[in-house]
Amino acid sequence: MKPDTAVELLSKYVKGETLLRHCKTVGVAMRYFAEKFGEDADYWQSVGILHDIDFEQHPDNHCVACVDIFNEEKANFPEIEDQIVHAVQSHGFGLCCDVEPAHQMEKVLFAVDELTGLIFACAMARPSKSVMDMELKSVTKKFKDKAFAAGCSRDVIRQGAEMMGVELNDLIQDCILAMRSQHEVCGC
Repeated sequence: MKPDTAVELLSKYVKGETLLRHCKTVGVAMRYFAEKFGEDADYWQSVGILHDIDFEQHPDNHCVACVDIFNEEKANFPEIEDQIVHAVQSHGFGLCCDVEPAHQMEKVLFAVDELTGLIFACAMARPSKSVMDMELKSVTKKFKDKAFAAGCSRDVIRQGAEMMGVELNDLIQDCILAMRSQHEVCGC
């Protein structure tokens, strides 16, 4: 699946600008990590874009309702594969579903979903409202402040770093760099 196709599909189910931006931002981070690991960047980005396809319409059934959405859309979007469905479900592991991240792509998605939200909130708290001048130290300081961007689970971010087998600070730094690479898409 190509990112433009993923955005087309996402746009059928997500209308809110904030959630659309978030999904595209997660896609940006996924592309960055795919390139870093030598994987299919378009595919990983597409999964990132689609990860919250069911959230706006089914917030109480998030990561479960996506199965029906994807099954309904397979006729229009034959690019939808079982691996996409599994990956999208797995980003809610332990939170809203029991589908565990198995592939490296799924582990990255699990980690960067929350982390991109935290980094975006950090950027919005800066005078520049940008990731372009943000340093790791700024994010790690806010990471420790549980009241800041309280909706971004630090436990999930830590767990994601552990799943990936990377140091937390390395994950944060890479995610900052990812968001810098397409800051206009990320809105910061």
